[in-house]
Amino acid sequence: MGAVRAVEPLHLRLLRLLRDNGAVSRAELADRLEMPRPRLLAELERLVSLGYVAEAGLAASRGGRRSTLVELSPNLRFAAVDLGASSIDVEIVNGRLEPVVAYAEPADIRSGPKGTLLRVNELLHKAKVDGAYERLDAVGIGVPGPVSFRDGVPVSPPIMPGWDRFPVRELLTREHGCPAVVDNDVNIMAIGERHGGVAHSVDDFLFVKIGTGVGCGIYLGGEVYRGTDGCAGDIGHIQVDSHGPMCSCGNVGCLEALFSGAAIAKDATAAARAGGSPALAERLAANGSVTAVDVAEGAIEGDVVCIRLIRDGGRRVGGVLAGLVSFANPSMIVIGGGLAQLGHILLAEIRSVVYRRSLPLATGNLPVVLSELGSRAGVTGAAVLASDMAFMEAS
Repeated sequence: MGAVRAVEPLHLRLLRLLRDNGAVSRAELADRLEMPRPRLLAELERLVSLGYVAEAGLAASRGGRRSTLVELSPNLRFAAVDLGASSIDVEIVNGRLEPVVAYAEPADIRSGPKGTLLRVNELLHKAKVDGAYERLDAVGIGVPGPVSFRDGVPVSPPIMPGWDRFPVRELLTREHGCPAVVDNDVNIMAIGERHGGVAHSVDDFLFVKIGTGVGCGIYLGGEVYRGTDGCAGDIGHIQVDSHGPMCSCGNVGCLEALFSGAAIAKDATAAARAGGSPALAERLAANGSVTAVDVAEGAIEGDVVCIRLIRDGGRRVGGVLAGLVSFANPSMIVIGGGLAQLGHILLAEIRSVVYRRSLPLATGNLPVVLSELGSRAGVTGAAVLASDMAFMEAS
């Protein structure tokens, strides 16, 4: 017997409906929320008084008196922050989660929480000075490591020295005078893809981020599954080769140590120096280093070594995902993150292994696709989390 989902409060269902659909008439709201009109009108009046909802003119006639449209207040503003291992992406969005202003710049997560979050706050204050908002209603942020969602802190993140138990949520709440929510970067990407990407309205899917690290956002029954302590989906540290290289987590042969941004750059550099790949050797000589982008470009040019590096990585990812498909039986797998730029060679290899090694019943109707939102998946998901947090405050 499946788990029973808790009934969401009326105000939360109402605000989410307006967020996701735009202006709606009172009559249509009553129909869609399946509730008595007097109760709806009372709730709307309360939300208007709190500044969450505003009137938006008259609806088209339905044969009688025209109903008034209502929408989220045009003054609502949420901050969405996606911290990567080497980047900061920040957006200020309105109540419909449409970007008002956006900033993106390189950063090094290993520089520690104080400097990184200082820069995040500087960007948010710059947005205020530039007129993007008067006040923030909530802040959502994703970080590239395990997070205690309940406590709003990273926990022993392998690639984030100095961040363990740092009070990220508390600092942002204090700085901006509004609620804040902190989650793993892969979870916010999954949330973003569910809200406005290829997984829109899909209740059970896996979002696999392949970048500096490897992780998996898990949607089950229409909700993100984070696990007891918030570290569900950390597939980058599943061992795929007991004799493999040392991983940043301290173990050997992890998926992330064999196929990630750093791993493919290392393998590509070795191939370039060995003289096996003309495309990589040329780029190494010209730039002094090679990256995953060079491997992708070399594969497009038909370089055999580049194609092999991508296929080897896809085979390893596919092997891990085949086990997850047999275990969780998702209805979709979405591939995102920086290494998704390796494109259809990577996707084809992942598909091939998943379809070959999983049970036919689990893969008979299982699309394995690239992220539709790409680099915006993270900030989109952070905005969704921020808006949900703000809407909960309206209780």
